[in-house]
Amino acid sequence: MLNLKTLAVASLAASLPLVAAANEAVIRKSLGEKLPGMPKIEEVRQSALPGLWEVRIGNEIRYTDPTGSYLVEGELIDLRTRKNLTEERLNKINQVDFAALPLKDAVVWKNGNGKRRIAVFADPNCGYCKRFERALQDVKDITVYTFLVPILGGDSAEKARSIWCAKDATVSWQGWMLDGKAPVKPLAACDDGAIERNTAMMRRFHVNGTPAIFFEDGSRVPGALGAEQLEKRLQAVSATKS
Repeated sequence: MLNLKTLAVASLAASLPLVAAANEAVIRKSLGEKLPGMPKIEEVRQSALPGLWEVRIGNEIRYTDPTGSYLVEGELIDLRTRKNLTEERLNKINQVDFAALPLKDAVVWKNGNGKRRIAVFADPNCGYCKRFERALQDVKDITVYTFLVPILGGDSAEKARSIWCAKDATVSWQGWMLDGKAPVKPLAACDDGAIERNTAMMRRFHVNGTPAIFFEDGSRVPGALGAEQLEKRLQAVSATKS
């Protein structure tokens, strides 16, 4: 026979999901009314700090109270462990399944045995992408999959199409990015649907700029890395696989 204490604990445990659902509904409604121009809220969940709720908007995180009356921008740090809880959460949210990437839609090249792999979203007119492409030449045993995403305007779309439709897309890409050799416009029709698919994938992954680098463990880095920085990340990823 259950005693009153056991019954009270059981009742509390059963009610917690209902309370969480109620708070989520209240928060969504309140924030939607107070911030009508705010992008879509992807997820609302309790944070590690009692009384503070996490609100995920795309691949960004904000915090609010249980009534959605306040919005907090910043990082949540656990001072006992010195862990950045916001950063940990963002890393988890932003992970991708590398094995599921449509690598057939990428420009591919490799150095050495190519056993270490990265995927990069890049615009042909992106200066930081060119800097990163040059840094990549100093990294050994790597395969690079570049998804062309013409997001910077101007003739980015034309350049991306010319590169993708070239007889050798890799030669055309590196000729432009490394040596400034303008890609030749294709003389015949070509299936350039990959560029549109890449752009859609970029939006789906909430990639907001180029270059964006994805590693085999699902992690990502926004922006260019130097050869030494990239080597350290690749070694860390390799360590998790062994």
